[in-house]
Amino acid sequence: MKKILIATEKPFAKAAVDGIRQIIDGAGFEAVLLEKHTDKQQLLDAVADADALIVRSDKVTAEVVAAASNLKIVVRAGAGYDNVDLAACSAKGIVVMNTPGQNSNAVAELAIGMMIFMARNQFHPGTGREIKGKMLGIHAYGNVGRLVAKAAQGMGMSVCAFDAFVPASAMEADGVKAIGSVEELYSSCDYVSVHIPAVPETIKSLNYDLLSRLPKGATVVNTARKEVVDEEQLVQLLTDREDLKYATDVATGNQAELNEKFGLRVFATTKKMGAETAEANLNAGLAAANQIVDFLVNGNTRFQVNK
Repeated sequence: MKKILIATEKPFAKAAVDGIRQIIDGAGFEAVLLEKHTDKQQLLDAVADADALIVRSDKVTAEVVAAASNLKIVVRAGAGYDNVDLAACSAKGIVVMNTPGQNSNAVAELAIGMMIFMARNQFHPGTGREIKGKMLGIHAYGNVGRLVAKAAQGMGMSVCAFDAFVPASAMEADGVKAIGSVEELYSSCDYVSVHIPAVPETIKSLNYDLLSRLPKGATVVNTARKEVVDEEQLVQLLTDREDLKYATDVATGNQAELNEKFGLRVFATTKKMGAETAEANLNAGLAAANQIVDFLVNGNTRFQVNK
């Protein structure tokens, strides 16, 4: 019987676990649960004879891949997959998938919430501002970006977007102005919502030169990855530009310094919260289980990311 390991240091909700088990059991496979593991060896031992692996934020390193003699597929329950060593998996013929779109609404709602939170001085006493009538720039117009745009339009914001991989016609069909360059996007917007992946081309791309183009009083909201921000240059930027704000769902490595120096102008959630809703938890978990079963039974590789 094929063994499917659900390895989640940050566990799925019970409803999601029950649904995952039902899908796996219904396909005639064995579901094995490893939750809240604190020792790397626990994961290495558990994955040794697994045919498939579902993870959330857990790191599937080359060491984990080497320990998995039977592993055929890894599914990251979520959109990002930088916690999985794609090269190591590809070298062993292991298929890697994500579950695009399953967490998108949760992340989009968080992005909008963070904009309002920062506009209202993190709900501290004092006069805040409204987001209605402001220009929002979407940096990467994927599943989350589209939902952020729609919600922002519903709250009276004007929306523009930059994405080198999405046709301008697709954005404009949504009532979103297509921007020709990332520099123009940051120069034009009161708020920028960041949704780019952490890949070699984007790591530290949110640097002093780009962020210094922001108009007076602008706010950047990052619900993507901390790696896309040049943290040292962010400190310098916020020092030089006392009018700017930065909010993130992924605390920077120097977050304590940012908090001390810039107070209510910066904010980071205590732990990545983008997908932390009951609905997203359930959606991503069930999608991961269904994709694994479909792959093992039918060979379906639709969501493979290491082609």
